[in-house]
Amino acid sequence: MGKNIKTVIRCPNHKKVMVFDDTGKPIPEYQGRYEELKETILKDAPADAKFGYYFDYGPELREVPREEW
Repeated sequence: MGKNIKTVIRCPNHKKVMVFDDTGKPIPEYQGRYEELKETILKDAPADAKFGYYFDYGPELREVPREEW
């Protein structure tokens, strides 16, 4: 199980990923290019991790099911 992964976010350009633990701190080894990290994150994230997208046109995080991330 990966280092308390709690929140996983794809950035507006859908190329970068940000991952945070249960205290809101970034987890550096999971930060970077989506294409390179997707499989590792999906494998390491616990079932209760939240996945989402940030969009250019608004500050809200759109939560999505893990399968659509």
